[in-house]
Amino acid sequence: MTDRPTSPGAGGPLVLALDQGTTSSRAIVFGQDGTVRGMAQRPLAVTYPHPGWVNQDARDIRDDTLAVAREAMAAAGVEAADVAAIGIANQRETTILWDRRTGEPVAPAIVWQSRQSAPVVEALEGRGMAAEVQARTGLVPDSYFSATKVAWLFDADPELRRRAEAGEIAFGTVDSWLLWTLTGGAHHLTDVTNASRTMVFDIHDLAWSDDLLTDLAIPAAILPTVVPSCGVVAEADPALFGAPIPIAGIAGDQQAALFGQACFRPGEAKSTYGTGSFVLMQTGTTPSASTHRLLTTVAWGLPDRIDYALEGAIFATGSAVQWLRDGLGIIREAADIEALAASVPDSDGVAFVPALTGLGAPVWDAGARGTITGITRGTTAAHLARATLEAIALLTRDVIVAMEADAGIALAELRVDGGAAANDLLMQLQADVLGVPVVRPATTETTALGAAYLAGLAAGVWRDQDEVRARWRQDRRFEPAMAASDRDALVESWRDAVGRARSHPNPR
Repeated sequence: MTDRPTSPGAGGPLVLALDQGTTSSRAIVFGQDGTVRGMAQRPLAVTYPHPGWVNQDARDIRDDTLAVAREAMAAAGVEAADVAAIGIANQRETTILWDRRTGEPVAPAIVWQSRQSAPVVEALEGRGMAAEVQARTGLVPDSYFSATKVAWLFDADPELRRRAEAGEIAFGTVDSWLLWTLTGGAHHLTDVTNASRTMVFDIHDLAWSDDLLTDLAIPAAILPTVVPSCGVVAEADPALFGAPIPIAGIAGDQQAALFGQACFRPGEAKSTYGTGSFVLMQTGTTPSASTHRLLTTVAWGLPDRIDYALEGAIFATGSAVQWLRDGLGIIREAADIEALAASVPDSDGVAFVPALTGLGAPVWDAGARGTITGITRGTTAAHLARATLEAIALLTRDVIVAMEADAGIALAELRVDGGAAANDLLMQLQADVLGVPVVRPATTETTALGAAYLAGLAAGVWRDQDEVRARWRQDRRFEPAMAASDRDALVESWRDAVGRARSHPNPR
């Protein structure tokens, strides 16, 4: 962290945050006071070439991110010389391979949601490697993680493997791809948070694991160099924005949101409600091993230390609402679910387990399927809508109960963000099933803000984490209001429904 730069005007120094997500690419220019000075966003196409496969075009990710960066700067009325630093937050685990010479992708980007590498995981577990993977990486073996996707690509295309072994191919998660793009191919880097999501990074030694790379037959030559999340690591090519801009912050989107929520003390936690939901609890400078099938991950790497977190990944929350809209047609817009669900006092015994792409933490059942129980002749669309919101809250509760057991810390409050955090009914249900307050911040762009804070700390825009914490502001606090007996009954009904949704071996 450096001294504060000279301010480009009365508003103080500016930071450009690139928030590259699964469904859109966004760029936001933040002022020193944390306010948004300019923003731009473009939707990102997703393709589903086979059941369970989720792909994107890495060229779209690249081109859209550069476009929104320029548009956000134009909206803010600033030039490159006015920007102190660039911070990057990215959809994690999404896997990109590209040609080192041409800089062009050599395969579709395999999105984190894709299950196409499930056979790689089955083979790994068959070799008895699951315990080794979890001990070294903190992750539960799953097709969710990048290394399984790389191994699948090489198994599917022997020529691609040959080129990788010859040093012609580079691998990266979206942060690496954007860094390569921003620096004109001069830098092949990733930060510790994104590295920790690959399933071949040792979070204790903070290095790529030769043993895990060998087991998955992944050539080390394709890997990026690992750097801290906070620190100047490169400069953007001046040809892109008219002048060089330091690239000083990098973090996977969920870790960036944890930082943007100022969850800097052990036991502080946030939940981000997006396509899926992600709950992270900061656990301090020592990894906290999970015995409840959560993920142990790097929270961020600062110049002087590494902080860790426990994480629970929930695969389908916002996408469950989208299914009500697109699959069933019971709402016209995703936001309509709140009014529909609020039109009934409860779900009338209906429970919906949105295992639309399997179940994530703490169950980790790829074979689980979406299940609705308790339907009667009197069941209406409103009951199903309310059951969907209850499911989102209950899935989050399951993760937090496991977190509290792993960390030995009782949650005092849950900070929330993401699109569905604007749903007051959902937030009240979340507080009710948790039995602790749920707090929504005034600035809900916490992912981009976290990337900006990491970059701005490195560039001297903000002095330290205490200054960042002081800038966090509350919008609304939701206090638990449900009777304990009603909560217990709801949880019991939920557990029964989850049991019915679980995959079971076919009887012989």
